[in-house]
Amino acid sequence: MDLAIRLDNVGKTYRSYKSSWDRLREIIQGGNRADCTHALHPLSIDVPHGQVLGIIGDNGAGKSTLLKLIAGTLLPDQGGEREANGQIAALLELGSGFHPDMTGHENVYLGGTVLGLSVERIDELYDEIVEFAGISDFMDKPVKAYSSGMFARLAFAVATCVEPDILILDETLSVGDSTFARKSFERIMRFREEGKTILFCSHSLYQVEKICDRALWLDKGQLKMDGTPAVVLAAYNNVLDDIARDEIEQKNQLKINTDRKAPENSAIITDIQAEYAGQTGTKLKLHSREQRLSICVSYHIDPSLPSPTIAVAFMRRDGLLVASASTHNDGFTVQQNDNGHGQVCIYLDDLPLLKGQYSLDVFLACEQAIHVYDTAASVITMDISQSGIEQGITHIPHQWEQKA
Repeated sequence: MDLAIRLDNVGKTYRSYKSSWDRLREIIQGGNRADCTHALHPLSIDVPHGQVLGIIGDNGAGKSTLLKLIAGTLLPDQGGEREANGQIAALLELGSGFHPDMTGHENVYLGGTVLGLSVERIDELYDEIVEFAGISDFMDKPVKAYSSGMFARLAFAVATCVEPDILILDETLSVGDSTFARKSFERIMRFREEGKTILFCSHSLYQVEKICDRALWLDKGQLKMDGTPAVVLAAYNNVLDDIARDEIEQKNQLKINTDRKAPENSAIITDIQAEYAGQTGTKLKLHSREQRLSICVSYHIDPSLPSPTIAVAFMRRDGLLVASASTHNDGFTVQQNDNGHGQVCIYLDDLPLLKGQYSLDVFLACEQAIHVYDTAASVITMDISQSGIEQGITHIPHQWEQKA
C-alpha cells in the first residue's frame, strides 16, 4: 500500500512538576517526581495517499495533538515513529507564523517562509494570495489592526497557497465571513478532487460524513474507533448526552421572520410551516401511519449563488436521529425567483413512526449539500400515537404466511 502517513506507536505525554526542586531531585536521584498527563496514548495508523480522514471526539480527546504529531510540529514520546511521504500544509493555528507589528505584506513573506517557500516563489504567488484574501486595501497596515475575520482571511490564503500532497485541517474547513467561508471551502474541495490526502478534524459530524472516506474517534487520548464515517459517527452519536444536545438545540432554535434576507454569498431559512389533518403550527399530534404530513420550508438566498439544497431530519426526544431526507439525495432541483426567494415542500404519506415524541430539524445547504448555510433545530415537535402494541421506532411493512 502506498502510504502518505504512517504512525507506529506514536503518543504524547506531558510532564509537569510542582516545583523546580522536584525536577532537580528527579535528575539527581532518579525515579519519577512528575505529574504525567497523557494527551495521546500510543497508537498506530496508516493513511494511504488520496484518503480523506476525519477525526472526531470531544474537547480534550487528543485530536489536535494527533494532528500536530502528524504535521511534525510536535515530537512524539520516545519509541514512537512517524513517517510522512509528501509535502505537508497544516492549518493548525491560523496565523501562527504572523507577527502582529508587521504589515500584511510583510507577513505574507514571513508566513510563506515558515511554510518553506522561497522568496522568489512567494513573489510569484503574492498577487494570488492577496486576491484570494480580498483585503488588498489593508496589506500595508500592521495585522494587529486587522479584524479577526481579516486576519483569518490572510492566514488561510497564505497557508493554502502551496499545492500540498497532504493537507491537515484543525477546525479550519471554513473561516471568516460567509463570502470567504465559501471560497475557502471550495479551495479545500478542489484539493480533495485532485486526490490530495486530507486530514480533517471537526465537530461538524455532518461534514465529516459527507467529505471523508474514513473516520477516527478519539476519546480521552485513546483511539476508540476506526472505520467508515457512517459507522463511527453513529457510535459517537450514541454517547452524546441529552444535556449537550439540548444546548445545541436552544442555540440553533429558529426565530421565524419572513422579512429576513440572506447576507452576501449566503442563504437563510425564513419560514417553516407544517400541516397534519387540519393542524398547523409548531406542535402537532399525529397518529402513526395515518394521513399526510406536509412541511414547507421558505428561504432566501443570494441570487448570485447556485440553487441551495434542503434537508429535514426526524429526531427522537433523546436525540437519536431517526430518519432524514434531502433534495440533494433525492435528485430534486430547488429553485427560487430572481430575488432569491423560494419555497419547497416535502410530503410524507402515512408516516410510519411509532408512538413517542419527536422533533424536526431543517437544514439549508449549498448546491453540493456540504456547506450548511442555516439550521433550524427542533422547529416542529410531534407527539405520535398508534394503534396496537408494536414496539420500536418505526413500522416495518411486512406480511405473514402460514406454511404447512
